Amino acid sequence: MGYYRHRKRGFDFGDFEITKREILASISIIAIMLLIGVLIAGKISEYELDQNEKYNKAIKIDTQELFEYGMRTNVGNAFVYGDLKAVDTVTYPELDDSYMYVEKVKERYTKHTRTVSDYDDDGHKIGEHEEEYWTWDRVDSEHLKCGEISFLGHTFSSDKIIIPGEHYIATIKESSKIRYKYYGVDTSFVGTIFTTLKDRTISNNTQFYENKSIEETVKHLESGSSVTIFWIFWIVLTGFCVYGFYYIDNEWLE
Repeated sequence: MGYYRHRKRGFDFGDFEITKREILASISIIAIMLLIGVLIAGKISEYELDQNEKYNKAIKIDTQELFEYGMRTNVGNAFVYGDLKAVDTVTYPELDDSYMYVEKVKERYTKHTRTVSDYDDDGHKIGEHEEEYWTWDRVDSEHLKCGEISFLGHTFSSDKIIIPGEHYIATIKESSKIRYKYYGVDTSFVGTIFTTLKDRTISNNTQFYENKSIEETVKHLESGSSVTIFWIFWIVLTGFCVYGFYYIDNEWLE
């Protein structure tokens, strides 16, 4: 019991005794974790190679004629570079411009209270008091989105392509305690999509890579760091497992 209390005294390795049997057992833990890690890393590497092969075999298109031909003849995976535009733009009456997508967020200036600790000059806590503060809190929102978009001269439903992210437009106050913040997506962009050309259309939820050429998009998508990131995570996890094993009571090894 005295040994157990000694081991539980803290998280510093210097605070507890590590036996030879525990060291041998921890080596087995490390070996098992490394074996599992090799198997998982192998699967990640295989997936990356498959994805990279798919990107390298995809056809590259930058003209409207080839784009329409590819959709008509079911050419499959393709990188396509071109202009993305809103066909039917949207806006709110109080805004000056039109957008591909626009969101209107209602905020209310709201009073809150919180408990604050009081300290003396020496840093010792001597009490608590309630403090009031005000913040603009989101209470409601609505949005408008264009029904159709065109990409490289071909019209699609706006749900076919994941449009670029919104940006802040303006803040309009209704009163001293109510305001509306607006966020929108511009009406036109240039960039590349990676999609499947089939049945005279593109695949659903096609990702759009804004301001990227086909070569830049391929380089962006080609994986190569996932295995490294995995091994960093796995080594840290293995270290925690060994540390946890040393920290718990291992009398069963005696």
